[in-house]
Order: sequence, then C-alpha cells, then structure tokens
Amino acid sequence: MQLFTIPVSRSIKQALMMLADSIMIVLALAFSFELLGKEFLAQEQIFYFYLAVATALSILVFIRIGLYRAIVLYMGLQSGFVVLQGVTISSCLLAASYFFSQTPQSSDYSILPIFWMIALLFIGGSRFVAKVILLSLIQNFRPKEPVIIYGAGSSGMQLVVALQNGEQYLPVAFVDDSHRMLGSTVHGIRVYSPNSLYELIESYAVRQILLAIPSATHAERKEILNRLEHLPVHVKTVPDLFDMVSGKVGVDEIRDIDIEDLLGRDIVPPNPELLGACINGQSVMVTGAGGSIGSELCRQIININPARVILLDSFEFGLYEVESELRETLRTIENGDKIEVIALLGSVCNRAQMENAIKSFAVDTVYHVAAYKQVPMVEKNIVEGAQNNIFGTLVSAQAAEKYNVKNFVLISTDKAVRPTNFMGATKRFAEQVLQALAQRESCTKFSMVRFGNVLGSSGSVVPLFRRQISTGGPVTVTHPEVTRYFMTVQEAAQLVIQAGSMATGGDVFVLDMHEPIRIVDLAKKMVHLMGYDIKDENSYRGDIAIEYTGLRPGEKLYEELLIGESVTGTEHPKIMRAEEETLSWESLEILINRLETACKFIDLPEIRAALMEAVDGFEPKEEASDPLWEVYYANGSNRTSQSGDDQEQKVTPLFKE
Repeated sequence: MQLFTIPVSRSIKQALMMLADSIMIVLALAFSFELLGKEFLAQEQIFYFYLAVATALSILVFIRIGLYRAIVLYMGLQSGFVVLQGVTISSCLLAASYFFSQTPQSSDYSILPIFWMIALLFIGGSRFVAKVILLSLIQNFRPKEPVIIYGAGSSGMQLVVALQNGEQYLPVAFVDDSHRMLGSTVHGIRVYSPNSLYELIESYAVRQILLAIPSATHAERKEILNRLEHLPVHVKTVPDLFDMVSGKVGVDEIRDIDIEDLLGRDIVPPNPELLGACINGQSVMVTGAGGSIGSELCRQIININPARVILLDSFEFGLYEVESELRETLRTIENGDKIEVIALLGSVCNRAQMENAIKSFAVDTVYHVAAYKQVPMVEKNIVEGAQNNIFGTLVSAQAAEKYNVKNFVLISTDKAVRPTNFMGATKRFAEQVLQALAQRESCTKFSMVRFGNVLGSSGSVVPLFRRQISTGGPVTVTHPEVTRYFMTVQEAAQLVIQAGSMATGGDVFVLDMHEPIRIVDLAKKMVHLMGYDIKDENSYRGDIAIEYTGLRPGEKLYEELLIGESVTGTEHPKIMRAEEETLSWESLEILINRLETACKFIDLPEIRAALMEAVDGFEPKEEASDPLWEVYYANGSNRTSQSGDDQEQKVTPLFKE
C-alpha cells in the first residue's frame, strides 16, 4: 500500500496533471482531424503556433476554474461539471486559433464539436478511470467490509458516497421498501427488495446492515427491525434527518441501533404554551441538576428563554459538567447572553441553603429531581434514603412555600405505587408531603409527575446489556418475567415541563408510558441486532448466553403507575391526572416527626413502621438492612429509654476517639 502513498508535493502532482492535460488536448485534436480524413501533421505552421497558444490558455483556464484543486480519488458530480466547463472554454479557444490559421477555402468547422467530445472523453474520462483504478488498488491492499444499505433515498445516497470514499465499508447493495425503486441503480449499486436480504447476505458475505432511514417514525423503524432481527447481521444506523441535511454523514456517525427504535414509541410534539408557562422569562431551579434527568431538564429549560437557571446538586463533577455544557449552549442560542446560570453545590436537606437560594434568586419554579433512586442501594442504606428522598423533599417544598415560589414539581417514579422496596416507599411518602402541603391553600402550586424507567439514565439496563454483548456475554437478567415501562430521557423531560404547567395544586400527573416490555425480550433483540445468536439449551452453537440472577432486594416483577382506578385526561394526550387518597397535613406531620427521630437514632424498625403506616400498600419483602443499623444494633445502643417524665436518649457513636 505504501507504493501508492509515497509523499509527493501537491505542486508536483498538479504540474504532472497539467502536462497530461496539454498532451490530451493535442491528441484530441489529432484524432478529430483523422476522423474527418485530414492529416493533422500536414497543417500550416501558423496553425501549430495558435494551437500552442490555445493549449496554454486552456491550462490557465483549468487552473482558474479550480480543476487542479479537485483530488482525483474524491472526484464526484461537481468535479464533472468543472471538467465540462473547462473543455467547453478550451474548445472555444481552439476554434479561435483554427479560425485565424485557416483560409476560408480550407476551413471545416465540423472538427470543433468532434474535438469537444473527444477532449471531454480524454480529460474527464481519464480522471474517473484513474479514480476507479486507485479505489481498486486501495481495496486490494486494504479490503473493505461489505455492507448493505437499507434505504435508497437521499440519505442512502449521501451515505453510499461517504462510504465509497472511505476505507472501512464497501456498499454492495441497496434494500428499499419502495416498489418504484426496485431494480434501479443508485451510484452504481442495485436496489433490491427486503425479501432478497437473506440471499444478498449469503452472496456477499455481509455481516452488517446500515439503516439510512432517518425520516422514518419509531413505529416504522421498529417494524423494519423486527424483520431484520433474525438475520445473522449486525444492524447499525446513521444520524437523524437534521444531521443528514447538515452533511454530518460519514463512517464516524454510524452507530448501534437506538433503543427507542426497539420500543417503536413516537414522541408527541410538545405544546409551546405548556413548555413556556413555568419557564419563559422566569427564574427556574433544578435540584439534582447533575443527574441524567436533571441535566436533560436543564438542557430543555435553557432553550425556553428563562431569565435564570439555578443548578443544585451535591455531585460536584456532575454539576460542573452540566454547568459547562449549558454555558457552551448559551453561546449558540438567541438571547443566550441574557440568561443567567448559577451552579450551587449543596444538599436539598440543608434548610438554610435552600431558603437562601430560593430567596436570593427569586425562584419562580422548582423542578425537584434530587433523589436516591437505585433500589438495591437504597435497600441497603435506608436511613440516608429516607433522609434524602423524604426530608430533602420536605425541606425544599417548605422553602418554596415560605418564599412564594409559584410552581414546585416533584419528579416521582412508578416504584412509588404499592412499593415493595424502601426507595419506592420514600418516594410515595415524598408525594404525600406535597399533597398534604397543597391542602393548606399555599401560594405555591405543588405537583408531582410519575413515570417509569428512563432510557440512558444512570443505572439503565441498556448500556449494561450493550457492554455485556460487546465483551461476549453473558447478558444478565434478574428474572425471565420481569417487565418495565420505558421512555427516552428527552421525552420524559418535555412531558415533566408540560405537566407542571397544568398543575392546580396537589396534582399527581402520570405519563403515558405505552406498553411495558419484558427485559429478557429487550436483551434478545439487542443480541440479535448486534449480529449474534442466543446461546441456550436449544442452541449450543449460539454466541451470547442469557443468565438469570434472581430478583434483587425489593425488586418487583411488574411496575404500576396508578394507585387507584380514578384517572382523567388532560389537554396533553400523553399526560394523565390521577385522583388518589392522601393524608392530611396534621396526620402526616406526626409520622414525619416519628420518622425524623427514627432517622436521627438509626432506628430501622421504627422507620419501617412509620413508612408502612404512611404508605398504603407498602409491603417490604425482606427485613430492613443498613450498615449503620448493624453497627448500632450490635452495640445495643439504638433504642430509646424513658426515666420518669423525661426521655433519655443514648447513642453510641460509630467512631470513638
């Protein structure tokens, strides 16, 4: 391969091409004379002088129009037009020299169109022949991987050009659902029906199919993927239509299938009025801004023209990243210089900080995202889970109420419905805190938005499955029947913003999560679409095994979104309003005080009892467990004792000096 990549200066290459073009102009004229039965070498001497001048001027014209700036290996249609333009001008120059060197009796101007055609063939054709030779030499020394492109539209055409000029993939066939495209040829590649896929894969030894259908809906893409799932190929995709139009199509942009394509869920366009109601021109705070959902909320909020965005998180690096990203975004959007971004490092449990932040920055809307949400982790760290999820919400909500925040929106979860784990129970308790506060005729409109799993969020199974498949498996699933609701983080953030705008006080909004899917089915689809077979008792020659690890502590087979049956629609088709019973503030306040004391003295039985009393349907499957509790329990110092009318509380510190 090094033979064809010897470093030669650009000026030398251009000089050689000029010399070659000069020779081809003369040869084209000589052939033209011969075709008309005239002798090229028998012309008057003055003719050769004018020919030399015309040839030199033609080369200057070629330089002027940029013919020598085009790299032969990457010449395309645009370069062909440049060649056509140059040869036409050269023919005109030659016509002038011929006119001045011939007598009227000896002139035969039919030679000029013949010269034009032959020169076009020589100068243009030689370049494209050289391109084909170079491509074949490169392919022989560095073989490309054969691929099939699904979609022969404009996106597919752009993709095939990028791949043909690249060094990794060799497009061998187009596949398209359109009957009018079948049998046609696009950039030298034939278009076939999807029914021919298996034969094409076998004939060309294809191991990858590239989807070039960016304008297709998720439902349409899901239908196509269902057809491709059982083929022995790795299915990848190219960017969306916006990236196609921007010219960002290339090998680097080819990626694995987005998981939302497997769900077949189409996003309803957001309502601009609902999006802007709580944000446009207002001061907005996002707690938990460094997390996956919080950061996505910030990205969308910054584009709805807020006056100020306050980012709060205890995760320093996550906060730093989202602040940096937002500041970069502000440089590219209209009026970005007028939007203020403030990053606050701190905890939602810090009452003084929350009150000062809300007061100082005159917050109008709070999106309360901050929470511990990993079920197994909270199950083993119950005290901190209760502190952050319940008291963090209480402190934030009371600070918002104290300083007349207009809207307070809690991001909740489907695990809050009849929970079997402490994380879900703490989130349901947090919901009830807001519902109880809303009963007090507050100036703040409290609401909560409940939804299921978010694709791409921290702890999502999708990146885990992808990593496991890439390393040869096995893919681990907790149970063969476990099902979950899924939604993209972008759609979830949009719906949260719109739902909060419809709040009247104490609202429980439930997002339409579509149909739940079995996790094992999701895993199998990902295995197949990455070009592998499932290895099980029926297929010992498979590639990737699926192993069942058992349900984790507190994990449910099925998740629910509604506690009761009473649900009504809203002005948005993907957002519903649930009517659910709740406790009064007076009743809840007693439980809050009990819980606060239990957390202070790490009394897990009391925490469990308070949560079971407050949260309808909470049935923890296992005994409470927490490293702190185990230490305190071992010391026998977690209990409280009474002496007369006074209560004496003794706590053995974890770390003794």
